[in-house]
Amino acid sequence: MKLNSALLLVLISLVACKQDPEPLQLTSVYIESVSINGSAIYNGGTIYNVPVDSVVISIDFSSPIDKNKIDPTKIYISNNIDTSFAIHADATLKQLTFRIRKRLNYYTPYTFYLNNGENFGIKLIDSYQCSFVTSLDPTPKFPVISDDSLLTLVQRETFDYFWNYAHPVSGLARERLNSGDIVTFGGTGFGIMGIPVAIERGFITRAQGLERMNKIISFLNLPATDKFHGAFPHWMNGTTGKVIPFGTQDDGADLVETAFFIQGLLTVQSYFKNGNTAEKAMCSSIETIWENVEWTWFQQNGQQKLFWHWSPNYAWVMNMPVTGWNEGLIIYVLAASSPTYPITKQVYDSGWARNGAIKNGKTFYGITLPLGQDNGGPMFFAHYSFLGLNPTHLSDTYANYWTQNTAHARINYSYCVANPRKNFGYGNNCWGLTASDIQNSYTASSPTNDVGVIAPTAALSSFPYTPVESMQALHFFYYTLGDKIWGDYGFKDAFNLNTRWFASSYLAIDQGPIVVMIENYRTGLLWNLFMQNANVQAGLTKLGFSY
Repeated sequence: MKLNSALLLVLISLVACKQDPEPLQLTSVYIESVSINGSAIYNGGTIYNVPVDSVVISIDFSSPIDKNKIDPTKIYISNNIDTSFAIHADATLKQLTFRIRKRLNYYTPYTFYLNNGENFGIKLIDSYQCSFVTSLDPTPKFPVISDDSLLTLVQRETFDYFWNYAHPVSGLARERLNSGDIVTFGGTGFGIMGIPVAIERGFITRAQGLERMNKIISFLNLPATDKFHGAFPHWMNGTTGKVIPFGTQDDGADLVETAFFIQGLLTVQSYFKNGNTAEKAMCSSIETIWENVEWTWFQQNGQQKLFWHWSPNYAWVMNMPVTGWNEGLIIYVLAASSPTYPITKQVYDSGWARNGAIKNGKTFYGITLPLGQDNGGPMFFAHYSFLGLNPTHLSDTYANYWTQNTAHARINYSYCVANPRKNFGYGNNCWGLTASDIQNSYTASSPTNDVGVIAPTAALSSFPYTPVESMQALHFFYYTLGDKIWGDYGFKDAFNLNTRWFASSYLAIDQGPIVVMIENYRTGLLWNLFMQNANVQAGLTKLGFSY
């Protein structure tokens, strides 16, 4: 009896052992690396320009896995891709490679998740998540036309910003889309340089151009319109003519904006100067505005340099000298050319050129840069002063300005092609860093301040310097991105392909140079008109320029 009882206990114990086996301990494994189409991507990272019809994801594990024990619920790709993928047969047991079967949508973000826990016959320690953005749709968004027709189209639509969207009372250019009564003098100067272009290309008639110029000049001659020692503010109310402060202490004259405006006026004057009686009268009014600017006042009590601002309320408190190298060469050229308040060559040499300190001479991307900051700075340095001032044969003690501006544009282009920050889209057909809107702000983009934003004005206003590269960019902007950045007034201000942000804005100072510099590339019209001015020729000679 005792023996049978003992045997029964042993049998019960054996059965119990068979019913409750020890659980199998899975190997803990981590992910060593992930790649998409051969490009490594870190956990939480994003990769761009992935083909829509060929996406291959490879995962390297720290230990072998069992590909027959895949739990598909722990592998997920967003946008309804789910488990629509084909597993590759890999030679190594430590790698899983699969291809997404579905054709994806163009320029769309997708997220790949691999959750931790039991899968592949192992225990995955950590989850993994990364994203990829598919390539842009290369299909032309508009009918393909000749390059010559495309340039004309861009000029016409961009000029409309200054023609149809000008302030209804003053005729001056609004600062930007939806800026209401805020008008800008720099942008207006750029915009009125488009009037000779528009007349010559048949966008408007000569009579319409004269009418618009008379409207602007009549408004400026009103007693209520603010002027400060003959200079104009950055912003003005286009209805009342009263200054709108650009900043708390910036409520008076802005010499830089004034110079851009005067450059435009003198160009228009040359176009109409040999016309009928009404045109000559308008040109006489321009001459009065030009002669009234007290350039020497802005030497701030006789200093050997020019200052940017003066305020009737704050005087010289901003104390910002205009020194090179930047967009300001035209200020010193006009100040030296003034028939009434001319500066001396010493002011140019010590104030603008800083006695030669504007020189650079270093090489970037194999290109020697004569002047300015390393890598050239924002592209508007090569545009704003040179809408009328012709750099083609322009030289002085410090530089040859065709060499300078061409080097600047080529460096800007080369930086975008090299794309050291790996921004989506940058390349030989998508380039151009300059001042523009960015998402929720504004910045002067350059190779040393690259936030991933391309502004079409940078490449398009560089047509004289980089015709091949600028045409490549124009094709890309219009045909590839046209559904996103082309609108009522030409190309919108800027875009960031990394974040899928496209500006809805237009800015006068960015639109104007596009019209003017494309025309200078095509015919040299504005260069020829501005450089006809006898005062400008005398001023350039005084400063030691050959042209």
